[in-house]
Amino acid sequence: MRVFPILLLLMSTTPGRAQNIATLKGHKHTITSLAFSPDGTTLASGSKDETVLLWDLAKKAPRATLGGHKDMVITVRFSPDSKTLASVSHDDRIVLWNAQTGAKLGDLEGHAKDVRGLAFHPTRDWLASGGVDKTVRLWDWKARKPLDVFKKHDADINCVAFSPNGVWLASGSWDRNIEVWNVATKKHHATLKAHTEFVRDLVFSPNSKRLYSSGKDGPIRVWDIEAGKLHKTLEGHQGLVRSIALSKDGKHLVSAARDGTLNIWDIDAGKIIASMQEGSLGFQIVALSPDGTTMATGGIDRNITLWDLGKVIERHGTK
Repeated sequence: MRVFPILLLLMSTTPGRAQNIATLKGHKHTITSLAFSPDGTTLASGSKDETVLLWDLAKKAPRATLGGHKDMVITVRFSPDSKTLASVSHDDRIVLWNAQTGAKLGDLEGHAKDVRGLAFHPTRDWLASGGVDKTVRLWDWKARKPLDVFKKHDADINCVAFSPNGVWLASGSWDRNIEVWNVATKKHHATLKAHTEFVRDLVFSPNSKRLYSSGKDGPIRVWDIEAGKLHKTLEGHQGLVRSIALSKDGKHLVSAARDGTLNIWDIDAGKIIASMQEGSLGFQIVALSPDGTTMATGGIDRNITLWDLGKVIERHGTK
């Protein structure tokens, strides 16, 4: 672990950029993953520079640098109590860290190839992972032991997600499908088919009744989980949508695309209510704070920007 004594923090001062709370600079390469801690005190960022940074959000400053990876970091996720962080890189290990100090806690090993997707169960000591070996694995992360292996995909798995009620586990893959399991019964529930290209990201609604998915094909799909079928499609992006995030109240979805477009959606209306464009530099990855007021974005420009979501909607609203 390495702690930065000094790091440059840029605060927006121009009236036209008032929605920009802060710009956090520290990574030396593209931002690949962002995650807010459930208690709202910390932001974790992963990068192609092979590091994870832990940011103190009250101070807008780094707390620690996690330097144990040997390749680009793909995904970072916090445990429900905000005390532990999991990260994966281009290898077959899942690394667990103390989210306050940055100290390494241990590894989870079992995947045959790269691990890409991570998700902590909301109430149990379970961690789900998915990767290039086409398997979804369930771990007791506190005991550091494997629990189950789910095999349904025919290609690399990019993402996994638990529903807030803890019942459903979903995975998205290069095979264009989303697989859903009931983790209480350990039985496969449904195969969701509609994407015409690989699935990149997944997020459940707060009430666990809907699943949102994005992929290389552009449209965001909204699924009825219980029925196991497509509910609606959100049309607005062209090409790969790398990252999606949902507000705590379930009213707003934020999507970030490879072309540098960031859209904010009114879920009930099924339409874009605000949109920003910064080319391919800034908007590749997006995350929302637990209270839904702050949005974090990152991309090729190596910076992390914190935004006031309400002001972004006000200034960039569509007519």
